[in-house]
Amino acid sequence: MAKIGYARVSTRDQNLARQIEQLHDAGVNKMFQEKLSGKNADRPQLKAMLDYIRDDDEVVVLSLDRLGRNSHDLTDIIETIRHHGAQLNVLNLPSFASIEDPNLRNLITTIIVELYKYIAQEERETIKIRQQQGIEIAKRQGKYKGKIREYGPHSPNRQKRYIYKEACRLLNKKKDGDETLTKRQIARMLGIAPVTLYRIEKYQAEDLAKVPSSER
Repeated sequence: MAKIGYARVSTRDQNLARQIEQLHDAGVNKMFQEKLSGKNADRPQLKAMLDYIRDDDEVVVLSLDRLGRNSHDLTDIIETIRHHGAQLNVLNLPSFASIEDPNLRNLITTIIVELYKYIAQEERETIKIRQQQGIEIAKRQGKYKGKIREYGPHSPNRQKRYIYKEACRLLNKKKDGDETLTKRQIARMLGIAPVTLYRIEKYQAEDLAKVPSSER
C-alpha cells in the first residue's frame, strides 16, 4: 500500500510548498504536483496519478478543491480512485480512521465528501451570481469597462500595444489602396497568426465606431 499525494495550484505564480509539506507530514511517499487551473479534469499530473494508483493505495490531498472545482469532475475523479481500489484521504475533512468497520467508515466518508461537494458548488454559484450582479450595477452606473483586450491601445502588454498600433497602420495602408500588402503578409511582418490579425481588425472597427464622425 502506497500513500500518493496530489498537490495543485491554479497559476505558475502560486507556490506548492505548503501543500507538499503537509502531504509529506501525512506520510505521502509518492507525489504528483502541477500548476494548472482546476476548472476541468484535463490535467497531465492528475491523469498520471490516476493511472499510477493501485489496489489498497491511499490518495491524499490537502482539500477537495485540489482535485477539482466542480461537482461533476469531482464525482468522476473520486469514482476513478475507487475503481482502482484506492481510498481518498482529504486532510481538511474529518478523519474516521478510528472506525474499525471499513464499510461504515467508507459510508460516512462518502456522505461527508458529498456534503462538501454540494457546499463548494453552491458557493461557486453564489459567487458567480454576485459577480454578475456587481457587473450589472457597475454598467448602470457607467463604471463597468469590461475586460481589457489582449491587443489594443490599452493592453497591459507593451509589445501587444505596439503590434495593435502597427497592425492598424498597415491595415489602413492596405485600405487606402496599397495592393502590395495582403493580410497574410501583414501578419507575417508582425509575427502574429492571421486569425490574430483578423481579431485586431475587428477591434479596430469597433474602436472606430465609438469615435464621433466629426472627430474621425
